[in-house]
Amino acid sequence: MKKVLLIFISIALLVSLQSEAQKSKAQAKPQPDFIEPVGIIPNLSDSALLDVVQRQTFRYFWHYGHPVSGLARERSNTIRGEYFWDYADEAYGSPNLSKGTYGPEACAIGGTGFGIMATVVAVERKWISRDAAVKRLIKMVDFLLHADSYHGIFPHFMNGETGKTIAFGRLDDGADIVETSYLFMGLLTAREYFNNDTDQEKYFRNRVNQLWYTANWNWHSKGENNMLYWHWSPVNDWDMNFPVRGWNECLITYIMSASSPNKGIAWDVYNNGWVNSATYRNGKSYYGINLPLGFEYGGPLFFAHYTFMGIDPRGLKDWSTDYFEQNKNHTLINREHCVRNPKGYKGYSEKCWGLTAGDSFKGYVAHSPTEDFGVIQPTAALSSFPYTPEYSMQALRHFYYDHGDKIWSEYGFVDGFSETHDWYAKSHLAIDQGPIVVMIENYRSGLIWNLFMKIPDVQNGLKKLGFKSPYIKE
Repeated sequence: MKKVLLIFISIALLVSLQSEAQKSKAQAKPQPDFIEPVGIIPNLSDSALLDVVQRQTFRYFWHYGHPVSGLARERSNTIRGEYFWDYADEAYGSPNLSKGTYGPEACAIGGTGFGIMATVVAVERKWISRDAAVKRLIKMVDFLLHADSYHGIFPHFMNGETGKTIAFGRLDDGADIVETSYLFMGLLTAREYFNNDTDQEKYFRNRVNQLWYTANWNWHSKGENNMLYWHWSPVNDWDMNFPVRGWNECLITYIMSASSPNKGIAWDVYNNGWVNSATYRNGKSYYGINLPLGFEYGGPLFFAHYTFMGIDPRGLKDWSTDYFEQNKNHTLINREHCVRNPKGYKGYSEKCWGLTAGDSFKGYVAHSPTEDFGVIQPTAALSSFPYTPEYSMQALRHFYYDHGDKIWSEYGFVDGFSETHDWYAKSHLAIDQGPIVVMIENYRSGLIWNLFMKIPDVQNGLKKLGFKSPYIKE
């Protein structure tokens, strides 16, 4: 009888312990640096919706970052035998395309810079802890310090496990000064933000300085004062022969190249290469909206985003241009084209707009009013919040509530969709996710603009190139 009673008590105790364990597990909070994905939440206020979108989009960099290096993976899907932009057509018309395979080892140097700025936002918004962010950033800079670079300039794509260059094209297998400029925009922003007097934060800043002082921007001028060249290869030398000319997404490349304290370019390189280009000035009116710079109808909207993730366009002027006006008008022209919808695509409207480079049913395309195939990229309207907040919020609510069942995912919005072709991307791209987080934050608080624009090197670079800004004291 005692034996039976003991067995009964033991079983009861075991059941009780298991119950308590399950209860404890159910009540246990997630790790503080794990960001739980959420679905469609009804009736969110504008502010709450922005919180949800920024936070979930940031998951792309935090939870999908490469496990070895911490760098931002180029995309969330593997592409085999598809066409990719090869930067061979300066006018962004019919591109020279190359076939490539890019999978989970392919990390984007420019996308990593965007992800670093998004990490600063994440810490400030308290989605992740400061310590966890610094550890991730240290992993990145330690990796980059020993990864492939060419005169301190990094390649377009890098293997996130080995640090070896992944060729972007037959001749593009070395340094990419444009992607590197995006990387350093992120690194310098983070160096400015993580300014505590702790061993880890001092270590991170020192590593960033090593990379910054090593990068030889002037090398990409070929030793002349004519212009910068996008690529250099240890195998193919300057054979790519692709100059960085304006107007497009590369203004930051000249600014970073001028900002280098020890290996920077002269003003003549900027003037001869960027400003004196056939595609720089515009001055025409489209849909009754004046466009100071750039291609017909403005080109893809990322021109108004990439440079201006760090560079604050508010009050930024030079001898000919107000850059906030340029970016706002470019955005308004892009939206108005979608509202008027001259090709009659399904779904286009005052709340469904945004043409920029991204994935489509045709592959990767630099969409714009002159290259319009009926594909909307959510990043186009969402990264334009600083310029068109009311119109961007209309688009955000439409994307989230009307199309969320097709385009909302664990990493925020997918890269693109076309109602006309009943096509909805499964992919996310680092260079499209990053601007969503950062540009929405710049609209909300100015965080990244305020950090980046107060950096002395950046101010010196802007002054060297003839810019005026409220941040720069005469």
